[in-house]
Amino acid sequence: MNLKRLLLQTARGLGLDIGRYNPGFPTGIVSLPPEGISRGNVLLAYILEPFLSRRSKSISTSHTHHGESMLIADTWLQQGYSVDVIDYRNHEFVSQKRYDFLVSARTHLATIAARLDPECVKVAHLDTSHFANNNHATYSRLLDLQRRRGLSLPQSARFVEPNSAIEHADYGVVLGNEITLGTYRYANKPLFPLDVPAAHPFPQDIDKDFAGCRNQFLWFGSGGMVHKGLDLTLEAFAGMPEMRLTVCGPVEAEKEFVRAYSEELYRTPNIRAVGWVDVAGEDFLHIVKNTVGIIYPSCAEGQAGSVVNCLAAGLIPIVSRESGIPVNDFGVLLDNCTVENVRNAVRKIAALSDADLAVRARKTWEYAKTYHSHDAYRVRYGKIVQEIIADSGRQSFKKNRVTG
Repeated sequence: MNLKRLLLQTARGLGLDIGRYNPGFPTGIVSLPPEGISRGNVLLAYILEPFLSRRSKSISTSHTHHGESMLIADTWLQQGYSVDVIDYRNHEFVSQKRYDFLVSARTHLATIAARLDPECVKVAHLDTSHFANNNHATYSRLLDLQRRRGLSLPQSARFVEPNSAIEHADYGVVLGNEITLGTYRYANKPLFPLDVPAAHPFPQDIDKDFAGCRNQFLWFGSGGMVHKGLDLTLEAFAGMPEMRLTVCGPVEAEKEFVRAYSEELYRTPNIRAVGWVDVAGEDFLHIVKNTVGIIYPSCAEGQAGSVVNCLAAGLIPIVSRESGIPVNDFGVLLDNCTVENVRNAVRKIAALSDADLAVRARKTWEYAKTYHSHDAYRVRYGKIVQEIIADSGRQSFKKNRVTG
């Protein structure tokens, strides 16, 4: 990095505005002191925006990682550490102090870590499956689409950039289930599973007429429509006129997908595309009250935050194994994501009695409250942090640690 860029970054860290350098993300640093005497320093490279908002402004519910970033920082503060927060995309960050721990998203962990003290303990915060697994899966979905429809829609894949985060980390905290963890085990690093916290809490007693909504389902996701199985879902419902599907997501951003599936999206009577919907808003609550389940046949995830938000609202899940969400006895797990398997799963749920649907919805909500609330995240992440602190403090670990 040249001196001018270093001075610009330092100035912005102090809240000064000099120059017009605009990389497309916040380049500052937010420093958070613990109560009492600090026992050390932690650098958190994750989502910076929540820390830049005024205290009176609520945390964004557009993605679960906004609240998650705040919870991570708060946990380290509770352990007595001072926490500096930067944006995970800030690959030009230069440390001005010694850090005991780096907690970083995958993207630039190796670059940031190389500029820190060699004794700094590096914790990879992994919110996707390994990039090789993810990209292999998304290419497979594109090939499957070619065979079914004679289409190539690379815009609707969801690629993870190649990275060596787990190789350079001492520990990995992985959002997801055993399937997700399995994509990182090759690195032989200590791994800790962690459940995604829902962005918005919902009451258990959402008024719902199961007899009236048993045929109503929701697909809810962000970009990468083929990767996340919207193509399969649309084809499935186009062949089930007795079922109804609401599609919530930024579909219009993927113009080639819209052209390929315009018939299903806009001219099929039992399918309604409404675009992106805020989970904390009245529109989403209205959809929840009139919907029985969420369908999400994704080919690779860490743990699907959109599904987690729907679990918190009591929507019965029909999800792929790769979504990172266990469904226990309340949902349906898709071992093989095909159009026919999606149809079979939808019909299975729709055929249940009103009483059975009510029980499954309640179990779904209870599961989300137990494992996907902010309180549950605090408890689980707190235990992980305590274990990492204790383990990294052992002399044998320090002497034998090998990083990439």
